[in-house]
Amino acid sequence: MRTGRPIAVVDDEDSVRRALERLLRANGMDVVTFRGGDELLEAMRTVTPECIVLDLHMPKMSGFEVLEAIMRSPNEAPVVVITGHDSPEARDRALASHAAAYLTKPIDEHLLLGEIAAAVAAHKH
Repeated sequence: MRTGRPIAVVDDEDSVRRALERLLRANGMDVVTFRGGDELLEAMRTVTPECIVLDLHMPKMSGFEVLEAIMRSPNEAPVVVITGHDSPEARDRALASHAAAYLTKPIDEHLLLGEIAAAVAAHKH
């Protein structure tokens, strides 16, 4: 999966962001982290991540707003949505907005790694 492009992790919770960063790095991935969607979108002006792990519920910009901005961007990247506030409506909205996957917290590490790999593989085709 190595392309020289990082996996972006966007979550306003420091502990979640750090845990995901450690997990992905331990599995050989380059990782960049962001506290919010505004930081990610600014960074995407110059670097397109291999995949984005995006929390839905954040201050300033919601994950839904970020997801929609990513999908409108010429630098589109696959997005794996994560949330601690699961609902059928949130799942439907995320998947309708072209999220590659929708996972609930606490995150199953193996499931997350599999979804990232699948999203990256599907995006290359």
